[in-house]
Amino acid sequence: SSALSAGEGGPQTGTMTECFDCDNCKESLYGRKYIQMDNGPYCIPCYDAHFANTCDECKELIGHDCRELYYEDRHYHEHCFRCFRCDRSLADEPFTCQGEELLCNDCYCSEFSSKCIACEKTVMPGSRKLEYNGQTWHEHCFICSSCQQPIGSRSFIPDKKDYYCVPCYESKFAPRCTRCKKTLTKGGVTYRDEPWHKECFVCTGCKTPLAGQQFTSQDDNPYCIKCFGNLYAKKCSACTKPITGFGGGKYVSFEDRHWHHNCFNCARCNTSLVGKGFIPDNDEILCRDCSSDL
Repeated sequence: SSALSAGEGGPQTGTMTECFDCDNCKESLYGRKYIQMDNGPYCIPCYDAHFANTCDECKELIGHDCRELYYEDRHYHEHCFRCFRCDRSLADEPFTCQGEELLCNDCYCSEFSSKCIACEKTVMPGSRKLEYNGQTWHEHCFICSSCQQPIGSRSFIPDKKDYYCVPCYESKFAPRCTRCKKTLTKGGVTYRDEPWHKECFVCTGCKTPLAGQQFTSQDDNPYCIKCFGNLYAKKCSACTKPITGFGGGKYVSFEDRHWHHNCFNCARCNTSLVGKGFIPDNDEILCRDCSSDL
C-alpha cells in the first residue's frame, strides 16, 4: 500500500496587495497570506479552522503548511504516518494495514509471515509458496530429496522428513514386479511374498492371467487348474480326467490307481464303493454282491 500526499492541485496561497477581505471573518487580507477557495479567499486562521483535516494519529489539525498524508479516508501529519511497531516513517515506503494498525513490511513479515522451513528466510506476502502439514516453503525451496529439482505444483510423496517427486519415489522405494522388474505403482498381486503386476502373473503353461482365478504351483511355478491337471495331476482310472482336488473334490487310491469319489463305483451295478468293501477284478472293481455272482 501507499499513502497519498495532499496539497498538489488543492487550495492556492497568495499575498493580496489590494483591498480584499476574508470570506469568513471579513478582515482585510491586505498584505497577508490567504488561501483561495472556490467560494472566495480565506485568511490562514479561518482556513485552518474550517477546512483543515484532523490527524487520525495525534488528533490535532493538519495545518495548511503541513504535508498531509491520507490512507483509506484517514488523514495524517507526515511525521504521524509511522509504523505502529517500530515507529519508522511510512511516508515514502511500502506498508501494510493490519486491522487498525499501519505496519512497515519488516514488522508485518516478522509478526504475520511464516518462515521457509528450508532456507529459514521469511516468505514475503504475495510470493509463491507451498504449505504442507503446518509447514511453509518458498516454491523454489520445496525440492525433491532425490533429484533436487523443485516439485512445484506436481504430485509428491512424503517419507519421514523427506519429500519425493513421484518418479523418484517409485524408482527408490516402490516394489518391482518379480517378472518384468518394472515398478509397481498400484494394484498388483503377491505370490510367495513377491510382488507381480496383474498382467505379469500368468499360468506357466498357457500364459492365462491368474489374478482372481484359482491356481496351484509346481516347482514354485504357478499353473491354472487346467494346465496343472493335464501336466501333473493324477488321472482317474474310470473317467481318465485329472484329479485336481479343487472345488472340494476327493479321491480314492488303490495300489497305483486313483478315482474321483463319484467315479469309484462297482463296474457291474454302478453302486458307489466309497467307504465300502470292494473286490478288484483285473482292471475292474466290484462290490461284494457282484463279486459273489462270478
